[in-house]
Amino acid sequence: MTETNHNQQSGIKDLIAKGREQGYLTYAEVNDHLPEDIADPEQVEDIIQMINDMGITVFEIAPDAETLLMLSGDNTPDEVAAAEAAAALASVESEQHRTTDPVRMYMREMGSVELLTREGEIEIAKRIEEGTRELMAAITEWPGTVSAVLAEYDRIDVGERRLTDIISGYLNPMEHVPSALAQQQAAEALKAENEDEEEEDDPNTEEEHEGGLDPEEAAMRFSTLREQLSKTEKSIARYGRVSKGAVKNVQELAEIFKFLKLTPRQFDPLTALIKTSVESVRREERVILDLCVRKAKMPRKAFIRDFPGNESNAQWSDDIGES
Repeated sequence: MTETNHNQQSGIKDLIAKGREQGYLTYAEVNDHLPEDIADPEQVEDIIQMINDMGITVFEIAPDAETLLMLSGDNTPDEVAAAEAAAALASVESEQHRTTDPVRMYMREMGSVELLTREGEIEIAKRIEEGTRELMAAITEWPGTVSAVLAEYDRIDVGERRLTDIISGYLNPMEHVPSALAQQQAAEALKAENEDEEEEDDPNTEEEHEGGLDPEEAAMRFSTLREQLSKTEKSIARYGRVSKGAVKNVQELAEIFKFLKLTPRQFDPLTALIKTSVESVRREERVILDLCVRKAKMPRKAFIRDFPGNESNAQWSDDIGES
């Protein structure tokens, strides 16, 4: 026990003895025995509650004789009880903000953490969007994902879907739409400006955008996506998926697709399909591992070293069978 802690306990024992002797304590008397670094109102209340639990009532001012008679009881000082209480109170006082209440602990910890600034919030939001774009770009490389989204978009024309069923927005501002559309956008903007006066004069002209989404902007984005998908599929069919041209086209497709903020209704099935396919591949790889290592007696380390990159290489499996 440190000297400071010992002094605190000694002072608190005297305080408790005084309280038991006179039958009460005042807030001023309690505060006189508290360390200067105890300033938290909740912690002071905890200490006072502990004193009350010992049968010592704490008053704001000294009570009158009639009140003391009503409080009369066994106030004989108990040295053991006083020592135990003093140790408990000193422990509370020696650790600023100490509490076993989970809610209080959480709030006090939160109070010690610096709040985010507006700039910090913006930075985190940008990082979240960047992560989402990277995920969308990765999904693009999975065969059939882009065509599946386009097929859903086409159902809008026959009234089976709404635009808000497909996307909830975009992960980039309008100026980031691929530059091939820039001239078309400028022409349409000029045309819209020329028609503004006529539309304002016509009370029946009111364009409603679902969820704040502009159907024309969506049409341009999906049109660009469709054109790039067509180029990509032709390149893959002609040169193979691992060819430089095909890889470049897939990357360009991802640059368009990754800015669409798909709704969970569209996004979740795509990711579920990929996860299911990956799990299926993993199961087949475990079967191949078992065949090569357990039945063909191939060293496990050799399999782990050589199998990656040869998953679809029939010649590699033939060589393993002959060795």
